[in-house]
Amino acid sequence: MDQALKKMIENMPEKTGKSLDEWKKILKANPFEKHMEAVKYLKNEYNVTHGFANTIVTLSKEDNSASVDLVESQYKGKENLTPIYEGLIEYIKSLGSDITITPKKGSVSIIRKRQFVLIKPATKTRIDLGFKLKDKPMTERLESSGPFGTMCTHRVKISQIDEIDNELKGWIEEAYKAST
Repeated sequence: MDQALKKMIENMPEKTGKSLDEWKKILKANPFEKHMEAVKYLKNEYNVTHGFANTIVTLSKEDNSASVDLVESQYKGKENLTPIYEGLIEYIKSLGSDITITPKKGSVSIIRKRQFVLIKPATKTRIDLGFKLKDKPMTERLESSGPFGTMCTHRVKISQIDEIDNELKGWIEEAYKAST
């Protein structure tokens, strides 16, 4: 853990009135689907500054062991897709340390300041990767968002690990850079 984050956690009780563990309990009792909903809740209900609220929400998700269970349950019966999921996560993590990986019941949101990628095991043989790529033209591979609706602008269907190629990585990086 970096020094600035350690210091922030140490100062949290003095600056916010509660320890990180106390904040985690509050968030666990009030689950939010979206990262920013939880941030706004802490800011509005507890007068926590944006920096502390964002850190609390991020850290409360990182060590949530239920997150692992959510991903495992998504790939139950679809274990052949797990290497694709892991390859995507490995690449996404290489883009920067400011990424939050948020598993949900049926998908995994990848968030920087806002969601920029969504990973969803769509069938037993395919993962759908949703993107936020404003004004990007559709191609045969980079198609309309389909079932993702307004959560994403585009979708790529992935059935094999070798489809995580330079073209796909370029779109992921483009979405990452645009999510500031």
